Amino acid sequence: MLELYHNDMSVCAAKVRLVLAEKNLDAKLHHLNLRKGDQFAPDYLKLNPNAVVPTLVHDGRAVIESTLIAEYLDEAFPAPSLRPADLADRAVMRMFACIPDQGLHAACGTISTVVAFRHQFLALSPEELRRNIEETPDPARRERKRLGIEKGMDAPFVPDALRVYDGALARMEARLAHGKPWLMGDQFTLADIGLTPYVTRLAHLHFEGMWAKRPRLSAWYERIQARPNYRAIRDFINQGYVALFDKHGPEAWAKAQAILAA
Repeated sequence: MLELYHNDMSVCAAKVRLVLAEKNLDAKLHHLNLRKGDQFAPDYLKLNPNAVVPTLVHDGRAVIESTLIAEYLDEAFPAPSLRPADLADRAVMRMFACIPDQGLHAACGTISTVVAFRHQFLALSPEELRRNIEETPDPARRERKRLGIEKGMDAPFVPDALRVYDGALARMEARLAHGKPWLMGDQFTLADIGLTPYVTRLAHLHFEGMWAKRPRLSAWYERIQARPNYRAIRDFINQGYVALFDKHGPEAWAKAQAILAA
């Protein structure tokens, strides 16, 4: 039996839902409300001491970290394969699938927070806000969260986050120069799945301008959205968050353009 503890708008959870959909696997879904602190519940911390989503439970055993969960599912349920058979190609696939773990995920969290999520936090009472920030277990994440909520796009780490994102998109554009539909060529793999939620988040934030001059990446994203299993993202879009993105994204993009041009 498969169970997935997730959040509708979590990019990491979206990655795992995409893998499940591509493999036509059914899983019992447990939605965690991250704003209410469901991830800090004692029973959940027993499954995932990092207090993040997603967590996969397979026959009673927990697997954490979305990149590892994706590979676990491809090994546990090998058909259809989402990894190249050739070992050298598989290593390249892993290099792209791991881009989120090498700074892109943190950059996505930063941009999402300073553009939109901060407004949810600012609507809390001072005591609720203090408690929410202090419950973040990692000190570095806790401090970034505090500054992001307080300063928005003016937070000191925003320029670096934008450049990390821009660099990841540049790598994808260069990789797609082979002229084939997916990052690893003709085969749709965990590399495509791993990066899809991060490009989708930019689209939701009205930051599509980050690939306006990257035609291969733009075409890749159109193909991604046309895949039937993109429903693993589309069907879970939280309209409350989308309203936040729509309200604050365009103004933030104007600031982001100036930062990227500097």
